[in-house]
Amino acid sequence: MGKFINRFKDFFQGVFDGGDDHLDILEKKIGYRFRRRKNLIEALTHSSVLGMLSSERKDVTYERLEFLGDAVLGLATVAYLMKKFPNENEGKLTKKKSLLVSKNILAKKAEKLGLKEYIILSKNAHRDGVHTQDSILADVMEAIIGALYNDGGFKVAMAFVVSFVLSNMHEDIEDRDLINYKSKLQERVQRESGKYPDYRVKLTRGPEHDKIFFVEVEIGGKVRGCGRGKNKKDAEQMAAKEALAAISREE
Repeated sequence: MGKFINRFKDFFQGVFDGGDDHLDILEKKIGYRFRRRKNLIEALTHSSVLGMLSSERKDVTYERLEFLGDAVLGLATVAYLMKKFPNENEGKLTKKKSLLVSKNILAKKAEKLGLKEYIILSKNAHRDGVHTQDSILADVMEAIIGALYNDGGFKVAMAFVVSFVLSNMHEDIEDRDLINYKSKLQERVQRESGKYPDYRVKLTRGPEHDKIFFVEVEIGGKVRGCGRGKNKKDAEQMAAKEALAAISREE
């Protein structure tokens, strides 16, 4: 990893600017010191760097760790809810779990952790604000969970999930703003133009049992937001949230 950093750091924006001290700060925030720091760097590295890597390091981005982290997050959340709510049935636990591991919640937690300051991406992507997008923040949060599992095992990853993702769990479950971005967007668009937002699945990736949905939302024939999620509902919520942010920036 050191040779990789030295060769390509001039093209990147992110932790390389602050060096090891910058990563030390992030580890303190996370509450864990990585034995193999390459796990942390991989979890923070966005796919925009691939244009600079040629065929040398195609495995360095966070996508594999995100895949792992998603599974670890699901198991850790279920284990925690089973213990916390011993008398609730499967249906109620499923609803709680779906909200707590949603992209909206993960993006919110990533913002509190300040993750956008640590994401490694190309300078062009940084200029375009890729590191501030909720979908990217949520992905990196899952990748960090995967990196913690790789580096320290399930106990370490579980501790992070409980401390950072499931903290304030009751407030998150009751906070309807986290799941009503579609309603907020529809109300605003109808009030201002009398039209309705139009959601469209742009593409899907992954096997049938583990699909990722990519959704765009159009307003007046113009794409105003994009989102991704484990189901259409989550992806639409992310797209609606991005559209609301775009509209607010124009005011």
